[in-house]
Amino acid sequence: MLNEEGMTVKTYADLVAWQKAIDLVLDVYRATRSFPKEEAYGLTAQVRRAAVSVPSNIAEGQGRGSTGEFLQFIGHAKGSLFELETQLTIAGRLEYLHETELARLLQSCSELGRIINGLLRSLRKPDH
Repeated sequence: MLNEEGMTVKTYADLVAWQKAIDLVLDVYRATRSFPKEEAYGLTAQVRRAAVSVPSNIAEGQGRGSTGEFLQFIGHAKGSLFELETQLTIAGRLEYLHETELARLLQSCSELGRIINGLLRSLRKPDH
């Protein structure tokens, strides 16, 4: 299997989508440190859980035995990414994030979404 850059994939860690998703998780954790303490078990936990779910689903899907299962898990990752975008938007409207931080995180989500879509397209090609 080839990654999004045309290089051979040996593990999920070789996938650009997984690498970018890990970067996004780190950015989300840093950004949510400043959320109000009363949100620790609310929005903070939900945002972090959605962010962690993206690379986790990519990894689990790549570890499965079939392309069909991988596609299913990439679909879950994409859903978690949409969930994350929604939660970040809510955090922005609640003014838990500065506008520039929100814009940066949403831009990262958008970029990751394009990469995931490319991965989906490559998995759906007839040679897979």
